[in-house]
Amino acid sequence: MALLPNSPKIYHIVNVDKLPSIISDGRLFCDSTMAQRAPAGTTIGMGSIKQRRLALPVKCYSGAVVGDFVPFYYCPRSVMLYVIHRASNPELGYKGGQDPIVHLEADLNTVLAWAANVNNSWAASDSNAGAAYAQFSNSPAHFSTLNWGYIAATSWSQADIKEAKQAEFLMYRSFPWHLVERVGTKTLATYNLVSNALALATHKPPVQIITNWYY
Repeated sequence: MALLPNSPKIYHIVNVDKLPSIISDGRLFCDSTMAQRAPAGTTIGMGSIKQRRLALPVKCYSGAVVGDFVPFYYCPRSVMLYVIHRASNPELGYKGGQDPIVHLEADLNTVLAWAANVNNSWAASDSNAGAAYAQFSNSPAHFSTLNWGYIAATSWSQADIKEAKQAEFLMYRSFPWHLVERVGTKTLATYNLVSNALALATHKPPVQIITNWYY
């Protein structure tokens, strides 16, 4: 099993048209908060899964559910992005493909240090946090138990690789925009839209076209 990298990264995917509101708010909000706000931009997740995550408990905290946390994967080119790319799942309302999707990358160690400094809760799952069988932890030791080789794999038809690849990092309630260290896009058109959204932002992470983050 591949060991924990020295500087592991975490990734959140959104439609580029959500960036202006994220930048204006200065943070990404969890689904339970977003359910009470006027929607801004295109939702790319599955509605049924989002509803289930609003009820599934995060067992290392009392009274918290998965939907109370902003989710991140430990890799780009996630299983969920493949579902978006294929656009064949009947539960997926969004059919716009990968091109408008951006990856927001952050450094896990930097995020953990920030959370400890401000006493912001976080959790981590060993597989898809939207699955009833997922196990959760809020201990930094958890990250050494993940199979980082499977997480980085580009082929995941094998069930155990797919499960490992869907492990999530979860930040309680909201995730600060200033912790985003890089924005990855698939196309020049989306790169330009990100650049326009960043024009008036105080925090301007670098933007790159990174095609191998996509299918």
